[in-house]
Amino acid sequence: MKCYLQGHRFHYEMENLARLFFPCEKIEMKYALPPEKREEDDIAFLSIAPQGQAAQFTVWFSPLGEETIREEQCVPDGALLPAAEQERRLGVMFFSVLQRATGQRPAWGIITGIHPVKLLRQKSDEMGEEAAVRLFREEWLVQEEKLSQLKRVMKVQAPYVALTKEDTCSLYLSVPFCPSRCSYCSFISQSVEGAKKLIPEYAELMLREIAETAEVVRRLGLTVQSVYVGGGTPTTFSASQLSAMLQAVRQSFDLSACREITVEAGRPDTVTPEKLQALLEQGVTRISINPQSMHDDVLRAIGRRHTAEDTRRAFSLAREMGFDNINMDLIAGLPLDTPEKFRETLEEVCAMDPESVTVHTLALKHAARMMRDEEVRERHRSSQNAAVMVQYAGEKLTREGYAPYYLYRQSRMAGNLENTGWAKPGKECLYNIITMDEIHTVLSCGAGGVTKLCDPFSTDIERIFNFKYSYEYVSRFDEILERKKGIEEIYARFRARAGR
Repeated sequence: MKCYLQGHRFHYEMENLARLFFPCEKIEMKYALPPEKREEDDIAFLSIAPQGQAAQFTVWFSPLGEETIREEQCVPDGALLPAAEQERRLGVMFFSVLQRATGQRPAWGIITGIHPVKLLRQKSDEMGEEAAVRLFREEWLVQEEKLSQLKRVMKVQAPYVALTKEDTCSLYLSVPFCPSRCSYCSFISQSVEGAKKLIPEYAELMLREIAETAEVVRRLGLTVQSVYVGGGTPTTFSASQLSAMLQAVRQSFDLSACREITVEAGRPDTVTPEKLQALLEQGVTRISINPQSMHDDVLRAIGRRHTAEDTRRAFSLAREMGFDNINMDLIAGLPLDTPEKFRETLEEVCAMDPESVTVHTLALKHAARMMRDEEVRERHRSSQNAAVMVQYAGEKLTREGYAPYYLYRQSRMAGNLENTGWAKPGKECLYNIITMDEIHTVLSCGAGGVTKLCDPFSTDIERIFNFKYSYEYVSRFDEILERKKGIEEIYARFRARAGR
């Protein structure tokens, strides 16, 4: 698909809107008039043309071999509208045209951002919740079911948001290795076979970065509220490596105010008694055991090496050893999965009675191996099954006593849906709320880690990036420590602006 733009610079948002309807297609954005001779592509044209103080908004979409769909509006004083309002009006027109062309009705309307809960909270603080909800509904075209879910999430989050202070932060540790690479994965994780020789040195360097980060936290007078070990699959580390990493955290940081330590024991086939014992001994309070599906044919189709029985075994083992806060992840919209199979998976997971369940919607990025399969791409475009799965999950988990406590979105998600964390009361993961709604600073260690510095006195956020790949992390480690020095400089600016 090629989109031609004239009279505005709203490239980014219009591309994201196009991707809602065509998640698997290449979308080219061009600042030019469309060619006179028809190319072998779908074509869209989005224009804002000043006419005195008025503005002519024009949007048309011409699918290859089909009738062109067009909308035009002459807006009085349109040329004087703020850029954000011009962008919104153009986006609504483009959304309407693509709806008519495809027959799709994305429930999130023209909102394409990752953090809709954060956005609703900000708007509620500015104008009151009732006006904010009306803005979402009437101007951004968000459907009632999503608005209801946002309000539920915001209500559950309220006491956790109140915990954050100007000196609070959280810690994220990245272990970017997995037993195998899932076919939907676009992350920077590597299979253990491909990185086996690198893991010991990587694990040792992590200990140094943890210690250096703790010194920064101490000098800034920050308080750690949560620790999260993610990946990849952290339990690809050996029991001794896990123990050493977590012990370094406990010895380096003052964790007296820390409310939780989470470790993703994500792949059931990496869970052993020795690793679980190491986590218990180092004070881990929450783990994830992630089946994605409880059907072996679905697991094979996505490149998972474990079975549903491995999930049952790992969950039972964790319970027997004393873990009382376990999360399980599922994915709606996987290849070979059906609404019936997904329902069976969710019913079995609920019977296991985990404290939280996260329901992801399949997102297919260009780097994912699955994108090479045309049948998968076509199913991903239609996304009807994913929508049925997500709706059923919300109904079933609500009946089982879970409530949605965090929610985020990604580009190229099936059906323009969302990922939602559901938890029993009091079992919400503070870190998930903090990181997805950018409530306070998260300091990251390890490959692919992004230190996100949230100004406690404004909405400003600054980022410091670690190298993406584990081999870069090892070969250029000193540069990572040098970048960490920037944290104190940024905090000094935050505090100076606030007169602190």
